Amino acid sequence: MNVTFRQLRLFLALADTGSVSGAARATHVSQPTASMQLREVSNAVGLPLYEVIARRVHLTDAGQELARTARDIANAWNAFEQKVDETKGLKRGKLRVAVVSTAKYFVPRLLGSFCATYPEIEIALEVLNRDGVLQRLRENLDDLCIMSMPPTDIELADQVFMPNPLVVIAASAHPMAGRQQIELAELSSQRFILRELGSGTRMATDAFFKRQNFKPQLRLELGSNEAIKEAVAGDLGIAVVSRHALYANLFDTTVSVLKVNGFPIDSQWHVVHPLGRKLSPVAKVFQEHLLTQSRRWLQQRI
Repeated sequence: MNVTFRQLRLFLALADTGSVSGAARATHVSQPTASMQLREVSNAVGLPLYEVIARRVHLTDAGQELARTARDIANAWNAFEQKVDETKGLKRGKLRVAVVSTAKYFVPRLLGSFCATYPEIEIALEVLNRDGVLQRLRENLDDLCIMSMPPTDIELADQVFMPNPLVVIAASAHPMAGRQQIELAELSSQRFILRELGSGTRMATDAFFKRQNFKPQLRLELGSNEAIKEAVAGDLGIAVVSRHALYANLFDTTVSVLKVNGFPIDSQWHVVHPLGRKLSPVAKVFQEHLLTQSRRWLQQRI
């Protein structure tokens, strides 16, 4: 079987973009050249690798296996290049990071300070809901993933790097706003606006309520912290959110944190990767940067 490294990169781009034209753009070749090279890869393997349905590429079983193999080879080559650069005293390469949506309130700041130190490093950041990050984690697509509730069915290298306290918020004009002590039972008459099922915040909140034998009256389930804060500000109910979701606008006076006994709920931010994945030098440097800078970032907001 005779397939070049360049052709493997092209096929990997096809798997990532879902189209021949997208693969051509990603690898800086013309579309006719990309089509010809992909046909040569299929001929070399001797099996159909993909089919086009409604202008979208769908990999066959053989194509999915080739994509996994090509990704492993590309990752190994990138790690080799980074080791060579490290030996030369250089810091450059590629870094792929996937984060759950709530982490968007602080990860870009940490990435910004990282890029300022290592401007030659190319970074791809994916901001998704928890299910989206889990899918990428299972497919081993990223160097590192950041989330608050890592899965228990995947063997992971897992490191806690920052607390993620969950607080109760209400409209600033809410009768309970400003009170110094509120019992959880007093919230039984309130309507709750919560994150969607499956999110890390929702999982931690549901687990806490279950331990307290508390059943909230659910009014809405929303998929973003911004939507929840707007709904709370509109006096549609109270909510449980990560305190990090409030750091985006420290001067927002439309919502208030309620001082409810038992809150904030203790939660943590984790940086994880599959246990069998060997971190590249760039990923190791970023992980160290994350641990150091996250503490400084948090101290500025306490």
